[in-house]
Amino acid sequence: MASQPRRGGVSLPERRGAKSSESSSSVIARLRESPIVLRGRQAACDAAFVTKKLLKSTGKAAWIAGTTFLVLVVPLIIEMDREQQLNELELQQASLLGTPSQPPK
Repeated sequence: MASQPRRGGVSLPERRGAKSSESSSSVIARLRESPIVLRGRQAACDAAFVTKKLLKSTGKAAWIAGTTFLVLVVPLIIEMDREQQLNELELQQASLLGTPSQPPK
């Protein structure tokens, strides 16, 4: 035992002959090449592609809606709030001065 030289590394089992015929291929390889599996794989790839496109389009639409809201709606809300505060201030001043208050138009 001590007289045999040691070789490093891992020894792998010998490979069988090349896959020359279909009978020598393994069951998994035959299943992998079956038309049902190939069609399922293609359907999964198509579904992933459509999902990716849909998410990208949804993101773009959300960006457009968000920026439009910030540019158009937020200033309108701020202006309406200012108008309401001004009306309340006018009503408060009118009640302090004793003039008859008029309902807001």
